[in-house]
Amino acid sequence: MATETALPYDVRKALRHLRRVDPKMGQLISRIGSFRMQLSGHKSPFESLLRAIFYQQLHGKAAATILARFKDRFGAGNLPSPEQVLAADPRALRSVGLSGQKVAAIRDLAAKTLDGTVPSLAEVEKLPDDEIIKRLTAVRGVGVWSVEMLLLSQLGRPDVLAISDFGLQKGFQIAYRKRRMPKPKELHAYGERWRPYRSVASWYLWRAVDAARQDKSKKSKVKKAR
Repeated sequence: MATETALPYDVRKALRHLRRVDPKMGQLISRIGSFRMQLSGHKSPFESLLRAIFYQQLHGKAAATILARFKDRFGAGNLPSPEQVLAADPRALRSVGLSGQKVAAIRDLAAKTLDGTVPSLAEVEKLPDDEIIKRLTAVRGVGVWSVEMLLLSQLGRPDVLAISDFGLQKGFQIAYRKRRMPKPKELHAYGERWRPYRSVASWYLWRAVDAARQDKSKKSKVKKAR
């Protein structure tokens, strides 16, 4: 199965491995089809985490509106630099619609970027996954899941399995026909067989959820048409 994504690993090799070590995953791959994950583009960890903080616990449109106000007021339409974030009065930051917790988080992110805790893009691309997780989760308000999404969808790391992700748990339940969703420890244990391509397995589990929704929608439309 060919892929047009600029991923730093061989997708064909990954698919062969997953089919060999896990026949059920092989069936899911055949059902979903080609691996079509697209990287979100190379952004600095500062930019990626700043955006993640803005979108936490907010509807997409609301977060986008607040982010636009933030950029206009503090970055002249661009994303403010760490220096600009720290130079801004916290009350002014709150005035664009940010909560007190988010103001504290983005200020901590800016400070940890300037002191080197949060690496530059050039540096982060050379670091192993566990070191990236350790350094970025030192930032207030940034959890492991947010960093795992950065590793998987921005850096294109091949072996990321976000065991706390609801979508992955649901996808596993659907694809493996389980009565209940697996607990994080169970998903971690089962996923060991997918190494070193757990990112590819994750993508297919997410697609299993999408496929189930589409099937449900089609059945509902057929039922209404009768």
